[in-house]
Amino acid sequence: MHTLRRFSARLEPAALFFAIVFFAFSMTPSLLPRAWYLQGVATGISVATGYGLGCLIVWIGHACGIRPAWSDVSKRYGWWALAGTAIVVIPLFLILGSWWQQIVRKLVEVEYEGGGRLLYVAVLLVALVVAVLLLFIARGLRWCARSLATLCTRFVPVPIAKGIGVAVVAVLTLFLLNGAVNNVLIAAIASSSELADKGSHPGVEQPSAPENSGSEESYEDWDSLGMEGRRFVSSGPTAEEIENFTGTAALTPIRAYVGAADADSIDEAADRVVAELERTGAFDRAVLAVATTTGRGWVNESVAGPLEYMYGGDTAIASMQYSFLPSPIAFLADRDSPREAGRALFERVYDAVQELPEESRPKLVTFGESLGAYGGQDAFGGARDMAARTDGALWVGNPNFTKQWSEITADRDAGSREILPVVDDGRYVRFAGRPDELEIGTPWSEPRLVYWQHASDPITWWSPNLVLHQPDWLREERGIDVDPGVRWFPFVTFWQTTFDMVFSTDVPQGYGHNYGEDSVDLWAEILQPEGWTESDTERLREIIAR
Repeated sequence: MHTLRRFSARLEPAALFFAIVFFAFSMTPSLLPRAWYLQGVATGISVATGYGLGCLIVWIGHACGIRPAWSDVSKRYGWWALAGTAIVVIPLFLILGSWWQQIVRKLVEVEYEGGGRLLYVAVLLVALVVAVLLLFIARGLRWCARSLATLCTRFVPVPIAKGIGVAVVAVLTLFLLNGAVNNVLIAAIASSSELADKGSHPGVEQPSAPENSGSEESYEDWDSLGMEGRRFVSSGPTAEEIENFTGTAALTPIRAYVGAADADSIDEAADRVVAELERTGAFDRAVLAVATTTGRGWVNESVAGPLEYMYGGDTAIASMQYSFLPSPIAFLADRDSPREAGRALFERVYDAVQELPEESRPKLVTFGESLGAYGGQDAFGGARDMAARTDGALWVGNPNFTKQWSEITADRDAGSREILPVVDDGRYVRFAGRPDELEIGTPWSEPRLVYWQHASDPITWWSPNLVLHQPDWLREERGIDVDPGVRWFPFVTFWQTTFDMVFSTDVPQGYGHNYGEDSVDLWAEILQPEGWTESDTERLREIIAR
């Protein structure tokens, strides 16, 4: 009890007011519904941030000589006013937060969370624990800085000593955190992920068709493909399944894949993919697709499969694994490998295609999702280069740090929204969250390049700039799957979007970072297969959605 009194006595009233304001901000809606415990953590971080900001403002005021001499009566009234504000604001925004979350759930078709309002009492408890923990850490760092400054005053003036104390503690903290994350945590995850990569998903079996890597005829050993690679080469539609859909004779689609286990480098892996393409006769197929994977080598079957059905199996898809890290970890710790892999694989395949007689070349298309979209686009200098060297592209759920996506979005036509940019009147490049958004009333030339992004996808909209910068997508009209009440608040929106990413795929297809059967419509618009009809699109959507 004595420790609690000492702790509360040292709290800054003005900073507590900012903490309450940031508490209210943190309960406002964001892109996706959040689990109550994530809401608690986000709220706790926001409360601590608000308190820290309030302390900074008070410190600046004191440094400028602003030190009001409050009487004991004024202080008492101030504390009562602060307590009254907390008593009103905290319960009110807990209730509003629960209500807003249910609105967001309806927008993205997620079932109602039972006991939602009662769980928000737990949100408050988690938030308090997180905020107090962060405050203790901040005070510990401040004590270290002050102790070091006191020591330095023996040798240098006080202002310089204080600067040294703060700088040294800051540098050491960053050094320790970076070392702990990169040298210990990431290394441990990489090691365990490499071990897990030797396993297989339930029901995955070695393919018997020679058209697939990992088969008996393949240059690539089945066990070397990695967990996601084995699933990819064994999960595509068979010639029989395609024939049942088209009603005509079909070929077995080619899926060429190389895992990271046996390749000494990304360049070597890319060369081996081309060797697999040559072995299977992929360069004689009607369509050849280059797919850049996510962290551990995943390719979205809902994006790959429609191509194979549309062309009666007369297709080949080339892909490879470049990392053992799960996508969320690779998202944070390894942004070089996806770019190197995307560039190396496309360049090797492109060069091989260019060696063929022009009249014998397959349609060359490219696609990728998330880190795959980020890495795959690094093979191109921009949209014009993409249009010059491919026959179509589908980039899905691009991370906000994707260079080409960012540049194309920034150069959008005046008056178009950031969530649905219009570029050069939609001549080659088009953006869509839903298939019908591809139609913008202007001619669409070939090749066609599509950026598929949901307005509610936090992977696309998350950026460190959210800390202090309001993005255009929060200035303009919201997407149909985003609550119109979503607002930008400094610091708070960054943490909200950060925690939205955690369960960004745990929503139905068409929302968040879950991209599914809409790919059928998009590929049909991009490639316009001969004889393809709207009825074919609807039938294929049903197959892909299973």
